[in-house]
Amino acid sequence: MPYIVAQQDGQRTTLMRVKPPPTPAPASRSAEPSPAADHMRDLVSRLHDLQDQLRLGGGANKIDKQHRDGKLTARERIARLIDPGTMFVEIGLLVAHDRYDGQAPAAGVVTGLCRIEGRPAVIIANDATVKAGAWWPETITKMLRAQEIAMRNRVPIVYLVDSAGVNLPLQDGIFPGQYGAARIFYYNSLMRRRLKIPQISAVMGPCIAGGAYLPALSDVIIMVEKTSFMGLGGPNLVKGATGQSVDAESLGGAAMHTGVSGVAHYRANDDAHCLELIRQKFRELRPANASLKGTAPAKGAEGLYEILPVDHRLPYNMEEVMARLLDADEYLEFQPHHAPELLCVTARLSGHPLAVIANRRGFLKQNGKSRLGGIVYTESARKVSYFVENAERLGLPILYLQDVSGFMVGVEAETDGIIRAGAEMVEAMACATVPKLLLVLNHASGAGYYAMGGQGFDPHFTFSWPTARIGVMEGDSAVVAVHGPELEKLKAAGKEVPVELQERIARTRADYERWLDAHHSAARGHCDAILDPLETRRVLSFVLEFLRYSAHREHLALEILK
Repeated sequence: MPYIVAQQDGQRTTLMRVKPPPTPAPASRSAEPSPAADHMRDLVSRLHDLQDQLRLGGGANKIDKQHRDGKLTARERIARLIDPGTMFVEIGLLVAHDRYDGQAPAAGVVTGLCRIEGRPAVIIANDATVKAGAWWPETITKMLRAQEIAMRNRVPIVYLVDSAGVNLPLQDGIFPGQYGAARIFYYNSLMRRRLKIPQISAVMGPCIAGGAYLPALSDVIIMVEKTSFMGLGGPNLVKGATGQSVDAESLGGAAMHTGVSGVAHYRANDDAHCLELIRQKFRELRPANASLKGTAPAKGAEGLYEILPVDHRLPYNMEEVMARLLDADEYLEFQPHHAPELLCVTARLSGHPLAVIANRRGFLKQNGKSRLGGIVYTESARKVSYFVENAERLGLPILYLQDVSGFMVGVEAETDGIIRAGAEMVEAMACATVPKLLLVLNHASGAGYYAMGGQGFDPHFTFSWPTARIGVMEGDSAVVAVHGPELEKLKAAGKEVPVELQERIARTRADYERWLDAHHSAARGHCDAILDPLETRRVLSFVLEFLRYSAHREHLALEILK
């Protein structure tokens, strides 16, 4: 969810949620209540309540303690660091929110996208109000995802370190493995030596044991007087291991590391001074590219709440969504009269040229034959393959607006070669080197989820609406797949469905409804963030600025515009 920087009580800078002003309905619009809009507002309200709760971290008492210790909280630090009045797009806020009895809000680390001195940047900030900033297994996942964004888009990354280290009772899910904590330092090294991506570490609290290698592998290390500590072991561990008695400041404080060991490069007086030093280092970097200028969408964003029906199985007009997200000019549909269930468009979003692939929903007609929207047919798979190859040649980023139920099945589909056509669609998408964005609006089912830029194919960013439903199939289909043979036997024998089987069927439906919920998906990192539909265009515009720095290939269309 995006934020702006705001002042509270004229003293403390915090991150505040953007609340779009209500837009009056046009006079021509019916005064009748809209169940779809009410449903979406309810989903968004629930999402905002959960997000606001998670952003409190360890709660008011822990925040007060952070202040008594002379330190800002993680989100207060971010608010002071980023450019005033600009967005902070938080990545992975819902991760782990439904685990550990609610004791790991946001997995104890704040990760997100921002601007610092006009430049796109990535921030990783330990939240010391959550178990002293200790690392949970999901903390590693979030930090790696943030580093990946920095690497793929060639943008600087800032680490605001304030962590007690590994959450020892859970070390088995943190320390070992290919994607355990060591991967963080591997990415540090690649960014420093190979990719030349600026990394700035500010040690603003404890930084203990292996975690000390994160700043050590950065380009710039800043420490804060009296509140920073950096060491492979704290005073107690040193006492136990060597018998030496030493205080924390002498062992690994800011004065020692900036004046004696030379490990750190700059010493800050306090948090505010530290953050200003980071901004100063950003001013030393080359200037950021100027932003592109686009046109407003053809229709207002407020209508997005009314488009998706309450019943996720009912149809709606995908063009109505696109008319509220994309710029009004330069919209051109590719092969509009062929395979209409998949909508392929070249367009602009806030001036950024891009290719858009979207699923139409409802019943459609082609050459007198009925087509079912949300399904990928042989013709539509081949149409998309060609469109993706064109986007690759032109250097256009690809935005997938996903509401897909899967690939077509049956005798006609198989004899038409649906398997080969689907493979071509997947291959074209997987091998395209241009950046890919994924926004799941509703269904994301079966192999269609994969072919439409699914997370397993490394899209640069993945977002969802609160209505998103990511899963191999819907609950009713799962009931048929799991319990169908047993139900058929009972039907053939003319027997009633026993209570025990009814209960198993109900559990299957309930399990699938829980797994398909957007919050469940976000809690497991299956999307970067759930977006309020009203904020979607702003967030997409923001991340497209990041993609302009991507070094995967030369973006010819953007070069022409310079």
